[in-house]
Amino acid sequence: MNRFAPVLSFAAALLAWQIVVSALRVPPYLVPGPWAIGAAFAADPVGLLQALLATLSVTAASLVAACAAGVALACAMAASPWARAFLKPWAVILQVTPVVAVAPLIVVWVGDPFLAMTLCATIVAFFPVFANTAAGLEATPSELLDLFRLSGATRTQEILLLRLPAALPYFLAGVRVSGGLALVGAVVAEFVTGAGGVASGLAFRILEAGYRLQVPRMFACLALLSAAGLAINAALGALSGAVLARRG
Repeated sequence: MNRFAPVLSFAAALLAWQIVVSALRVPPYLVPGPWAIGAAFAADPVGLLQALLATLSVTAASLVAACAAGVALACAMAASPWARAFLKPWAVILQVTPVVAVAPLIVVWVGDPFLAMTLCATIVAFFPVFANTAAGLEATPSELLDLFRLSGATRTQEILLLRLPAALPYFLAGVRVSGGLALVGAVVAEFVTGAGGVASGLAFRILEAGYRLQVPRMFACLALLSAAGLAINAALGALSGAVLARRG
């Protein structure tokens, strides 16, 4: 029964939403009901789904880049105290820098819209993978570290053969968080590049619908983004569970 609880909760919320907007006769240009949102999606399903795929392509690319950069920098910090002192402030700067502020500059510097959006989304998604992996590398049991060192293992062997496998649960937890952040970063990046004429992703469709006061279409785009976020979270959770179960 618990398996169907989220579905029942979601269906009840949609039903209550439709009843309220119908009973109060709320205009669709203020708060459309689920029926109006569904109709807006049905009016252009191909266009909206293509826009969703464009957004997801940026999300996937940025998540892969964030994982690669996060693991690489975390390993570098674990390998050298000097690297830790050098890299950690920059990682924190990336975390606290609002991507909205730097996205226009990235668009100008990079030139290619897809690469610019991917870089912006990578900045947003980078820190959870980096921080979790770094914490996992530091959490390696000291007795195992001592055993490796007594066996004459090099620092590289210690990181690759001991610390990284021990940090796997931390890394997977960071990836699950970064999956949602990558989607958020992709949408933010699309808002910036969309204003410059790149009409591809769902963020541009939201802007376009807003300019035309097509509020049900805006809600349809938001619903697709929410569904994509839930799917990403569920997929990464399933992947994490499968990897850890096989490892155990």
